[in-house]
Amino acid sequence: MAKHVRKFLIAGNWKMNKTVGEALDLVHELVLEVGKSTDVTVAVCPAFTCLESVGRALEGSTIKLGAQNLHPEPSGAYTGEISAAMLRTLFVNYVIIGHSERRQYFAETEPFINKKVLAALEGNLSPILCVGETLAEREGGKTLEVVKRQIDGGLVGVTAASAERLVIAYEPVWAIGTGKTATPAMAQEAQGAIRLLLNGHLGAAAGAKVRILYGGSMKADNAESLLAQPDIDGGLVGGASLDARSFIKIVQAAQVQAPKRGQS
Repeated sequence: MAKHVRKFLIAGNWKMNKTVGEALDLVHELVLEVGKSTDVTVAVCPAFTCLESVGRALEGSTIKLGAQNLHPEPSGAYTGEISAAMLRTLFVNYVIIGHSERRQYFAETEPFINKKVLAALEGNLSPILCVGETLAEREGGKTLEVVKRQIDGGLVGVTAASAERLVIAYEPVWAIGTGKTATPAMAQEAQGAIRLLLNGHLGAAAGAKVRILYGGSMKADNAESLLAQPDIDGGLVGGASLDARSFIKIVQAAQVQAPKRGQS
């Protein structure tokens, strides 16, 4: 499988931002500008409170709906949680799992994150599994060790049959919301290593199908150079996704790069 068959995915992670009204204003602008995109997959991941309204606003466009989290159990006494089936009833396609903020602030462990990945796949959702190192870990030369532990832990029980629905997001924690960005070479080194890990888990043919996104302060002015790297298949965009113009520019950067990678 050639790497060029992977279509770019630009996904906006809105985090705990936007009321329903604000979300709709943003989505309406995105639909007008990139709502017919077929060469690049575009997705938005609003807060739970906005999923239904945003989903309706996306009807008739090519933009996909994503969620920011889910609980691994299908139902039960888990106050404040959301199941895969609940997300599917809102026509959610993607779900972010294991984001560094979930790991840091909510003490999510590798086994728990793995259960979420499996629940998403079983629920016909595409998990965006986030992995990445802190500044201390990078400075200690432990980037690849950390990423390997997170990939190995997150993909227990995941088979090659799920490869095309699986997405990995490499998010160096030191570059999230700080304005710092890994250089294209640094990002490619980590994401190339992730590709090799995926090949080990799933086999080379299946590993080549998995999209690996960059998730550390991708912005309009660095998107094209990052997306030019062979193992960077898109972006999980945080702050820049909250502004329609900046997010659209990132999508446009992917559209520029897509033909160079043989994407249609």
